[in-house]
Amino acid sequence: AKGYQGEMDYMGKHGAKRTRPAQLHAGTIRVISARMDYSPRAADPGAVLADRGKAFVSRYALGRDYHKLMRDRLQELRARIEREAGAFGGRVFTDSAPVMEVELARKAGLGWRGKNTLLLARDAGSYFFLGEIYTDLPLPVDAPAAGHCGTCARCIEVCPTRAIVAPYKIDARRCISYLTIELKGSIPEDLRPLVGNRVYGCDDCQMACPWNRFAQRSVEPDFALRNGLDAADLVDLFAWSEEEFRRRMAGSAIFRIGYERWLRNLAVGLGNAPTSERVIAALRARAHDPSELVREHVAWALARHARKGAAGERDDGRVGQARERGAAHY
Repeated sequence: AKGYQGEMDYMGKHGAKRTRPAQLHAGTIRVISARMDYSPRAADPGAVLADRGKAFVSRYALGRDYHKLMRDRLQELRARIEREAGAFGGRVFTDSAPVMEVELARKAGLGWRGKNTLLLARDAGSYFFLGEIYTDLPLPVDAPAAGHCGTCARCIEVCPTRAIVAPYKIDARRCISYLTIELKGSIPEDLRPLVGNRVYGCDDCQMACPWNRFAQRSVEPDFALRNGLDAADLVDLFAWSEEEFRRRMAGSAIFRIGYERWLRNLAVGLGNAPTSERVIAALRARAHDPSELVREHVAWALARHARKGAAGERDDGRVGQARERGAAHY
């Protein structure tokens, strides 16, 4: 009602289907909810955030896109169930339809909803993907998981843009994950300095969560680090051609945002980076980019460095806030 969904209009358009599974797949009387851990072995995210010359990429996007793997595993699970119970009507979902994944997983006992709205599990934190099998099998119903956040509000306190406006409520228009992934146009100017060096997603609320001390390392080869994106140099990434972006990001979740928005995000990161001849040269090289969106963010970044230079600000590229130095899990 307050427009918290931003450009994600689909969240309102499919309200009935989201809350009534049988309207999404006829005959559904049960939902099997499953999780897949994705946390890879990677550079300390707190250290990457603190070094503003580096690009921070959300941990879930460091490997290959998960949708196909998760879908294949759920199809395997369905086949196993059919071998035991016989053929049944059903459908597999992996973030591919209006499914209330977190609420279904909570009701299935996989975990509870954290104040950052993510599902939390005592043995896994929140570094996992969710998927579902809608089925007409009359399976026994599991008990919902109890919540274990208590009075903790670290996720709310640590959010760089104050996007978590209240426990269990997010204004997506301020969320860095939304701004760098879902938003198609310009990132609001007042939020650009707060984005920092986060060029794809944001994990601050997860890094601050005490339960992520128990997050499980993924053993899936698909989720292993690719292209050194755990601690890549902003200038190096900004130099990629579109062909190089497509080649390197093929099979990655990042591929979905496209080259133009990738450059937009990097321009913001470079605007927040330590001022140096190398950074300025990289930005100037894109000042006449064919994309108006890219040109706008490059111009902002150059103006930001000019203001810092005029003010004589000292900038050593290290961020001192405790929230960007530490990581609960890493």
